[in-house]
Amino acid sequence: MSSKSSLVPITRAFLSSYYDKHPFPSISNEVFRLSEQLRRLSAGLLDATLPLPEGERYLLQEVDSQAPHKIDENMWKNREQIEEIIFLLESSHWPKLLQQQSTPEDIELARLLKQLREKCGHILKVVESFQSKNAENVFNTVMTYMPQDFRGSLIRKQRERSEKNKKAQVDALVSSGGSIRERYALLWKQQMERRQQLAQLGSAAGVYKTLVKYLVGVPQVLLDFVRQINDDQGPMEEQRHRYGPPMYALTKLALNIRLFLSLSWWRFEDVKLQKHELSILEEAVNVYISELERFLKFTGEVFANSPFFVTAEEVGAIEANKNDDYKEASVRAGTTYEVSLEVDSVNSYIAWDFSIAQGKISMDIGFSIEYTNSSGRKTLILPYRRYDSDQGNFCTISAGNYKLIWDNSFSTFFKKALRYKVDCIPPVVEPEA
Repeated sequence: MSSKSSLVPITRAFLSSYYDKHPFPSISNEVFRLSEQLRRLSAGLLDATLPLPEGERYLLQEVDSQAPHKIDENMWKNREQIEEIIFLLESSHWPKLLQQQSTPEDIELARLLKQLREKCGHILKVVESFQSKNAENVFNTVMTYMPQDFRGSLIRKQRERSEKNKKAQVDALVSSGGSIRERYALLWKQQMERRQQLAQLGSAAGVYKTLVKYLVGVPQVLLDFVRQINDDQGPMEEQRHRYGPPMYALTKLALNIRLFLSLSWWRFEDVKLQKHELSILEEAVNVYISELERFLKFTGEVFANSPFFVTAEEVGAIEANKNDDYKEASVRAGTTYEVSLEVDSVNSYIAWDFSIAQGKISMDIGFSIEYTNSSGRKTLILPYRRYDSDQGNFCTISAGNYKLIWDNSFSTFFKKALRYKVDCIPPVVEPEA
């Protein structure tokens, strides 16, 4: 069995040794060539005598800026650009003159645009699936290190509530007429909130404070990792170093495709699109989709198998030795030992874990739980039964006093060495925005 000393800290060097075995084949030079060609074509559509619309002015600045540094931020940026491109390729958003399709050239252009829209719709679903699987992989990996009882359920329920609330925020923005850009700004803000919630698990802060305190058996290496997983110079910096450059190039190409389309629609009545320009646009979309799909397939497999955490077997060894949160009490013969908990909120969880030190004599003890309301009325929550050890929990349906009682009154001569842990975990609620 693995010992605590066998746990390997997760560092950049640790990830580097893994990524050394999985180099990404170079991104196609066509990505860079087509980005440069589209940027030149876009420059040709600018006219110093015509004021550039605000949206295009902002887009031009973004094209000429560096791509985001973080891999996941680039993913969101690519999703945003793909949706913006799809928006421009929809027939209802074509220039009025093109919508009429009054010439054979316009008819041919309309056919091409519809094909490109279908292709972009396909890659959008691929990116969405990639992000969804990555999010599930990270969450499920973390959860494998949580004790498989009510505590894991609490975290899962909190996540479900959080995701439901996030979706409601996005739906409300869309219903109010929010733009694609505004929607993705909100989605990225929500992504940062997910990071903060994960970091809270490692720092025992916020809604997880009491919960993490009770998480017996969670290895410190995991808590340390989730706290610093996305630090600028943390372990994930190695991932950005290895796989960031091809992602940055793809982000740049997506931006250039959108910029060229947007400026082309803006100047459509004045500057007719040429065949060679359409050929470059079609080639750029095809190369972008094929290279992005290749990148996602490769990195999806690499990231899913990245050794970010120690093994579950090693965790088991840690659990057996992590005793610092337990208390001990001597329950004399003929007496009881009680622990009272004042519960302020319904849907709180009361949890316990106890055992009796083994010896030559029968080492069991009676255990029960009773509830007392504000009027002094008592209700038996857990009926009396004798145990040598037990672990359990229940969800409260009322506020008030809950008393856990260990009963050694049946013993005439022998005291019992009780080792126990008791906690009251308040409801996990979504933090206010």
